[in-house]
Amino acid sequence: MEKYLHCKEFVDTISSYVDGDLSEELCIELDKHLSECDNCRIVVNTLKKTIDIYHQQAEKEKTPEDVKDRLFYRLNFEQFRK
Repeated sequence: MEKYLHCKEFVDTISSYVDGDLSEELCIELDKHLSECDNCRIVVNTLKKTIDIYHQQAEKEKTPEDVKDRLFYRLNFEQFRK
């Protein structure tokens, strides 16, 4: 049960972990957890690959502004378009 609780805590910080926005101490703790937990390691690797694919695709072709506007509107992210 303790491992499951630690996994739940990790999932809450996964984006910050991948972005490198966490403290060194927390990164060390999460690295240790990843070395022991296949499920969380899969989640992190999948997120990293997804981000890489997104960046590769973004370099190949630019999304038209009207499509971005509609997407951000649908996702309720208008504030990020400014």
